[in-house]
Amino acid sequence: MSPILTDKSDVMPEVRGRLRTDVRLDKVTWFQVGGPADYVFKPEDDEDLVEFLKNISPELPVYALGVGSNILVRDGGIRGAVIRLGRHFAKMTTVGEKITVGAGALDGNVARFAADAGLQGAEFLSGIPGSIGGALRMNAGAYGADMSDIVVSAIAYDRQGERHVLSPKDMGFSYRHTDIPKDWIFTQATLQLTAGDTQDILGRMADVSRNREESQPVRSRTGGSTFANPPGRKAWELIDSVKGRGLTVGDAMVSDKHCNFLINKGTAKAAELEAVGEEVRRRVFEAHDILLRWEIVRLGEMMLPEKGNNE
Repeated sequence: MSPILTDKSDVMPEVRGRLRTDVRLDKVTWFQVGGPADYVFKPEDDEDLVEFLKNISPELPVYALGVGSNILVRDGGIRGAVIRLGRHFAKMTTVGEKITVGAGALDGNVARFAADAGLQGAEFLSGIPGSIGGALRMNAGAYGADMSDIVVSAIAYDRQGERHVLSPKDMGFSYRHTDIPKDWIFTQATLQLTAGDTQDILGRMADVSRNREESQPVRSRTGGSTFANPPGRKAWELIDSVKGRGLTVGDAMVSDKHCNFLINKGTAKAAELEAVGEEVRRRVFEAHDILLRWEIVRLGEMMLPEKGNNE
């Protein structure tokens, strides 16, 4: 399928950051699947991001992509512009018991930065493989805590490049969800933590790391938790109850170790990963009348099957 816009010189503004066309995304997502994006833009700073958003065609879709840990890019690729935040957006500072972090900062690095500053409350982030932008977007959480517990404010730019300073109320936090439009780009968050002992905090982070290593397929080509837990239930228990553990479609597989994780065993297509996830959802719905909600973000277009000579 042809990109929405194919001639960068005609439709794209001058930028100071890096702007590329027809970029493979399978190399930057944890599943290592998916087609190319029409455009990938890594802005130099906030002003560069603003100018890009203001000056591209209003018809061009925009998507944020962090480290690709909770994303399934479909085989047909992404029609539009993918924005990836670089070093400028990974800065971290402390003021009292608050830390301000760029949306490009890795969750684990933020947890360690807070610990080194003697601040507790962000330990759960050490168990979430991703960046702060994604954590804000999905109200990421683990081990009994989530972003809504610590976010004081966040900064995001809308599709027209307007800057928004968002309060927790503005964010509309709920379980693994916020109300912020999907094409807004988070660039920063301020987190409220409390004073603690660095060694105690690091000890709790080590516990989180150990528990994650023991219970999740962290060394596989996976994408984190596949489905959000329904109210009062555990997604993995529901999947296990319908014999979903170990289910395969091609090289896509439901993890034997933790059945709320999908795995690319080698050469899986995005369509196979999505198909095995949908089969799990179908089984759970038929058995329990519960429709599991995808927690993994699926982006892009399906790849149409090639026609055979006899068609």
